[in-house]
Amino acid sequence: MKITVWFDFVCPYAWTAQRWLFDVQNELGDDLEIDWRYFSIEQVNKAEDAPNVWEHPNDGSSSTMRAFQGVHAAGKQGHDKYLAYMAALYNQRHIGKRNLGTQQILEETATQVGLDLDQFREDLKSDEVFGIFQNDHTEAVEKYGIFGVPTIMFENEECAYLRIKIGEPPVDAVACWNEFIELVRDRPTILEVKRPSKPTA
Repeated sequence: MKITVWFDFVCPYAWTAQRWLFDVQNELGDDLEIDWRYFSIEQVNKAEDAPNVWEHPNDGSSSTMRAFQGVHAAGKQGHDKYLAYMAALYNQRHIGKRNLGTQQILEETATQVGLDLDQFREDLKSDEVFGIFQNDHTEAVEKYGIFGVPTIMFENEECAYLRIKIGEPPVDAVACWNEFIELVRDRPTILEVKRPSKPTA
């Protein structure tokens, strides 16, 4: 099975889903292939007259783009490094509360996952990911109507935006995954499931 997942490092729900999907993939192995795609909450919420995120200069002024540059540069050293860097960068943001737009954090994360730091620094200078990001985000919005992350899409193009309680990925990862498949991929007439929030005292 192959799925597509749109993500953004700033989103705590995307971080929790990443942890869950990594658990699922660790158990299923080659039976699950994940195509990770870029999506920006900053882009969705920008002012109408503001530049698109991918139109920012390549100077780190957009922490969103800088984070995507970091994971893209990590991927130049192999897919395993891409995944390790993704997980570590998510943790920097949501556990360490760090600013992912800084060179220090990007390099610190690269060292954590064992990247060749000189190569990482060189690859980080590239603006290649700007075009990839534009394509990923634009396709998500214009072709599939995606509005937020994480959004998971199956090969039949049935997809869903998913929110798991922040920081609490399911302990029964594969069982939850199978239930998600049945609800989203196999029941296209189910359009929305949303829990009400109980009023606070």
